[in-house]
Parts: sequence; structure tokens; C-alpha cells
Amino acid sequence: MRTREIGNDTVGRLQVGAIGLGLMTFDQTGTQPREQLVGTVRAALDAGVTFFDTADAYGPGEELGADTQGANESLIAGLLDELGVRDQVVLATKGGHTRIEGGGWGIDGSHGHLISAVDDSLRRLGVEQITLWQHHRPDPAVPFEEIVGTLREIHASGKVRMIGLSNVDPAQIRLAHGVLGDALVSVQNQFSPAFRSSRPEIDVCEELGLAFLPWSPLGGLGDAKELADKHPAFAAVADELSVSAQQVALAWELAQSPVVIPIPGAKRASSITDSAAAAEINLTDAQLARLDLLG
Repeated sequence: MRTREIGNDTVGRLQVGAIGLGLMTFDQTGTQPREQLVGTVRAALDAGVTFFDTADAYGPGEELGADTQGANESLIAGLLDELGVRDQVVLATKGGHTRIEGGGWGIDGSHGHLISAVDDSLRRLGVEQITLWQHHRPDPAVPFEEIVGTLREIHASGKVRMIGLSNVDPAQIRLAHGVLGDALVSVQNQFSPAFRSSRPEIDVCEELGLAFLPWSPLGGLGDAKELADKHPAFAAVADELSVSAQQVALAWELAQSPVVIPIPGAKRASSITDSAAAAEINLTDAQLARLDLLG
């Protein structure tokens, strides 16, 4: 697979597959046998996918509520160890979101929570240093400047090699970059054919040399009817190239900027194999112009 870069000369440059793997949907509540998840990880690596993204708040089941915290990290660490492929993967995680009773999501950007979140992730992942630790979402109850100060402290501790942000706007990216400097290497925001409002954040990332990691990059492509009704250009280009509309969407995102590294979710080997193939698709200028049009 073609590769893209995360990092810089100060914290190191990591070459990763141009398509990553989002792990939010990985769980073992009974619908996903462990052998299925092992097969998905193996298929991802076989296809050249080397950037894996988890979070301490990812986990299964509304019934589990707060007990979900950390489940996804523990699961993926176990899968990588079972396959013996730790050294083949850049594993990123996040902190700052919490899971609450009833399966809901909370936010905690307090200094104490974020410091503890890093320590808990280190333990669950079984590592001495987290390669990329990302602040999951700004907390309205905590000034963003204070959160960035905590992120600087976390990086200075040596417990994380690189810092990332998620769900932030251009002003927040610039503020964080001004404080963190080269320790800040990435931004993870939603971006897809159906959700394009993060285009300004992509531009800021390109300017500052940060990787942009679109989450939910296949959002809005849905079933055949939804695709035809809402995104006919993606369906048409897919037919022209004899590929899936999902591959076209990921290829379109890659074409937005060389800093873009989409992280589609997958819980089956066939899904990540399909997504990975998008890295080899070269869209023409005319095709890109059609895909860029809204509606």
C-alpha cells in the first residue's frame, strides 16, 4: 500500500499505510467471535494497513455502561499479542471521553482525569509509551487553554511520544500548536461525502504539517438507495472504475490533501480489504470535480 506520514523531525516520522483502521466497532459481546476479529486484523496487515486507532471510551453494549471504559483497548492489545504483530502496527488511542450508565457518552477534560486516562491506557495496552495519544473532545466545562496545558504536561512526562487532537476547530488547532509545537502531530475530525464541514481543518493541518485522520469516512454511503439518492456521483464513478462506492469515497478523501489518512471502521476481513484497495485508486481531475460537488 502507498504510505503517508505522521510526525516530524523532532518526535520522529512514522510511515503508515494511507488507509488506517478505526477500531470503535470491535467488541466481543457475542456478535463478533474472536476469530472474526483476529481475521480482520490479519487481513488489515496483509493489505498494508498499519495505523490502528482505538480509544479508552470505545467498547461494547449499552447494557455495560461505565464498565465499558477501556474494553476496546484491552481487546485490541490482546489481539495484537495473539498474532504477534505489535511491531507491525502504529497503535493510537484517545482520552477525554467517558462512558456512563445506559451506554451514553460523557466528557471530562479535567487535569486529573486526563493524567489518569494516560496511565490507564498504558496499563491496558501493555506499553511503556503510547505512540500517539489524542485528546478525544473539548470539554465545555474546562477552558481549552487549560486542556492544552495538561497535554503539554502529558507529553513532557514521556508517557506519550506524540499528541493528537480530535473534534476541534481551526482556532483550537492553532492554539494547541502554539503551545505544543512539534509534539502535536495530528487532528482527527469527522469527514466524509456526507459530512464535509471539516475542510477548513484539513487546510490548517496541511499548513502546519499535521496528519488529518477522518473518522467515519464512509458516512452517508448507506444502502444502494441512499447512495443513489444522496451521492449519485460516487455511485457513477464507482461504476466507471468497477470498484465499490466506499473505495471511491476513500480515494476522494485521500485526494483532498497528502496529509489525509482515513480510518474507516471494519469488523470483517472483507470490509478492511475493500477499504485498503482505495489507496491504489487514481481519480481523474474530472472525476474529482464531480465528486466535489454537493448534492
